Amino acid sequence: MKNYTEIPTDGVPIRAWTHGVPVEEAAELQLRNVASLPFVHSHVAAMPDVHWGKGATVGSVIPCLGAIIPAAVGVDIGCGMMAVRTTLKSRHLPDNLEGLRAGIEQAIPHGRTGRGDNRNDRGAWGNPPDDVTSAWGDKPYRDGTLRSALETITDKHPKLKKANSVVHLGTLGAGNHFIEVCLDESDAVWVMLHSGSRGIGNRIGSYFIEMAKKEMARWFINLPDADLAYLPEGSEGFNDYIQAVAWAQAFAQTNREVMMHRVMTVLATQFTDFGVSELAINCHHNYVAQEKHYGKQVWITRKGAVRAGVGELGIIPGSMGARSYIVRGKGNWQSFCSCSHGAGRAMSRNEAKRRFTVDDHVHATEGVACRKDAGVIDETPMAYKDIDAVMAAQSDLVEIVHTLKQVVCVKG
Repeated sequence: MKNYTEIPTDGVPIRAWTHGVPVEEAAELQLRNVASLPFVHSHVAAMPDVHWGKGATVGSVIPCLGAIIPAAVGVDIGCGMMAVRTTLKSRHLPDNLEGLRAGIEQAIPHGRTGRGDNRNDRGAWGNPPDDVTSAWGDKPYRDGTLRSALETITDKHPKLKKANSVVHLGTLGAGNHFIEVCLDESDAVWVMLHSGSRGIGNRIGSYFIEMAKKEMARWFINLPDADLAYLPEGSEGFNDYIQAVAWAQAFAQTNREVMMHRVMTVLATQFTDFGVSELAINCHHNYVAQEKHYGKQVWITRKGAVRAGVGELGIIPGSMGARSYIVRGKGNWQSFCSCSHGAGRAMSRNEAKRRFTVDDHVHATEGVACRKDAGVIDETPMAYKDIDAVMAAQSDLVEIVHTLKQVVCVKG
């Protein structure tokens, strides 16, 4: 029995894994707009966390022949998750976790870390590391390599030099980005974090979206949504975008590695018997890749979606007060081997601020050492969809390997 709903359109169909999960009208319209484009291959896949985004919905998987829509990747290029299981158990943690939270907040720059705040522009609270070798891999990440590769791009596109570039390496950011200490079903302690390519990724995404719009105007191409502007394969803009987006994805992955390294250092300082398990996952959920689907080599964009090929491990977080999941992909080709990237927003940030109070947020995050002030109301658990409903809707896409519940949450 299929677990998706097929929605006919004037173009390719939409296959939506949204049983039991509400989908806003604006998001469905965006999916229909994408499905109408002539270069979309086979169908559009919508994940259960699907919601409105700029141009393309968050929670959409779009396979394209001969073109890429930069807005279908988004502006936080390479945004994703990393999780590491430690050798600690819940019994090792103190009753009061505020000291652990404070240690992580001191070690990892978070919030707004660019010009105009009370820090500095060289890596926020400190210079970016020149050479960080992670405890769970043998590949060193060299800031010099990142810089030289970026210079190749910015020499051709000088406007990108205005971004904060690699000085943001090792910083969390704001919004829905977070670092959490969690417990799994066996009381093992995990560290899980969510972040992306920071200021430079945003700049690259925005820059190429505008370039694609200019190309549409130059060729008198009218689209149902201007933000669905695309770059044809083989064009100079397409080639430059592929180079830039690949850099941003590498930077985002490295950024998560650097932050995880720093959190591990905090834990090693506070717990004498601390160690790192062999299990670590680092996955994008805003990115583009070249893959083969339905007999064609396509450019596939996952915006708010994780690759879930057979046996591939992924991370699906809930919210500040809900469970998160380590999952194993089932390789469902109908979804282009994809699954959701989280619970997905149920309402806008402004709506959450209007609807909920600090007291509501305090109640919803009971038992979690985290911010409990008006500045994070837009991230309160009630602003997100029910993660259990989201997981049930994609039971044919992934199986649950571990269930995590946070005890510490650091937000920007």
